[in-house]
Amino acid sequence: MEIVVAVKPVPEAETRLRPDASHASLDPEGVKFVLAGYDESAVEQALLLKESTVGSRVRVLSFGPAPRTEEVLRAAVALGCDSATWVEHPSDLLPDAVLSARCIATAIAGPFSGLVLCGRQSGDEEGGIFAGALGALLKVPSLGYATNLRWKEPRGQLTLQRSIEGGLEEVESSLPLVVGLQQAWNDPRTAKLPNILKSRKAAIEKIPWEATVATLGPHAIPGTVRRTFRLPPPRTGAKMIRYDSPQDAAAQLVRLLREEAKVFP
Repeated sequence: MEIVVAVKPVPEAETRLRPDASHASLDPEGVKFVLAGYDESAVEQALLLKESTVGSRVRVLSFGPAPRTEEVLRAAVALGCDSATWVEHPSDLLPDAVLSARCIATAIAGPFSGLVLCGRQSGDEEGGIFAGALGALLKVPSLGYATNLRWKEPRGQLTLQRSIEGGLEEVESSLPLVVGLQQAWNDPRTAKLPNILKSRKAAIEKIPWEATVATLGPHAIPGTVRRTFRLPPPRTGAKMIRYDSPQDAAAQLVRLLREEAKVFP
């Protein structure tokens, strides 16, 4: 089985963010970029399928600027992906999800008959439309989110579970297919030190931005424009309530919510 995993570098959750000079994007200076959380599940799911299906190979792709994109690709190779492709773009480009899907689709190229996995959504934009857009561009079916994806060898089909309100939905599908992963069978694995060292020397295929522009033409321009990137207002300090009884505390809390927070009319 040919398995392609599309991943995206996102800021580490504990990183302190700030806007750049234009206030249109994030200032990447000093920011550590890692695999998006759902992308980790997509990589794990791909590796589980590779281990359970003879002859499968995992190719990881990412669309982004240097150096963050190369770093997450090497992280995926250290986990066990067989090959990596970096679709480059200049650092001043602010792509949207549809442009990202177009660029990944050009890297996959040709009639595709395998499985494409990606995260349900990224941790920085959370648009949740990448899987659907990629499926439409590749002209193959897509599922926006799924869990517990397994390959049924005798039947040549994938079985997927989807979390829905009140329970789980089970879906069967043949290949080709694009799936947005919500989670894998188990928690994502951790790369071992020898594999990390090997990944630093692994060959990464690079597709220059000029080649992508030549293929996409006017479609290489983002369809949306990011106007402003700003941080939320700082949190105010907590206000302690002094009380003599639980009833007194409740009364004071209701009064503060009504008079100061303006939550109640």
